[in-house]
Amino acid sequence: MRAGDGGGSVSSVVGNGVSGGLAALGGIKIFADGASLPELRELSLDSRISGFTTNPTLMRKAGVEDYRAFAREATQIAGGKPISFEVFADDLPGMARQAREIARFGENVYVKLPITNTQRVSVLPMARELSHAGIKLNITAICTSRQVEESAEALRGGAPAVVSVFAGRVADTGRDPIPMMRAAAATCAAACAGSSAAIELLWASPRELLNLVHAQQAGCQIITVTSDLLKKLFLLGKDLEEFSLETVQMFHRDACAAGYEL
Repeated sequence: MRAGDGGGSVSSVVGNGVSGGLAALGGIKIFADGASLPELRELSLDSRISGFTTNPTLMRKAGVEDYRAFAREATQIAGGKPISFEVFADDLPGMARQAREIARFGENVYVKLPITNTQRVSVLPMARELSHAGIKLNITAICTSRQVEESAEALRGGAPAVVSVFAGRVADTGRDPIPMMRAAAATCAAACAGSSAAIELLWASPRELLNLVHAQQAGCQIITVTSDLLKKLFLLGKDLEEFSLETVQMFHRDACAAGYEL
């Protein structure tokens, strides 16, 4: 694909010339973030995609109307790869009820719990109970080191879990998320030491492909990638001299196509 081109499906782009770049990242897992069932079907067949995440906002944007029907179909399409669905109740008993129902959709399902409800009431006491009851959790919307530490402690000794830190949102505030993510990786590693159940750190809300490198260097096990970034994966490790030439060719091609004269 040439610079400036926008053609091709997500799966064909992901599968085009990116093996070397991804190999250099040391095995960090890429989870596709979205709520499009056709796209999920494509990506479920791609070995580079290790799992899937979604949330109510993405589901609404994708036009999902029936939560249960969507989640059940998506779980089947994922084909055993991990997939996360988020509760949407705002009261803790309602969250717990929804979490138990979501967990029954499949063995590969992780239940997303926001770190607090809309009133800043922590969900972590409930998360501890659910995790120790064998429900796989994904604690989400985390933006501080304290939240990471408290989440890891709540999940210690429970079922396999994910701690999702919104590093991209942290960066949007002008703060460098990398030191926090390095500390978070150490916190999660310490919390699951001596246990067979992993607590994996996920770099959420990436803004650019460079964040894949940042996440790997910080010690994250997972990074979520949206469809826009998935379409750029072929650029990982691309020769910069070649990239420069392709950019010049794009400028020339577009000027000719426009029929400009001076």
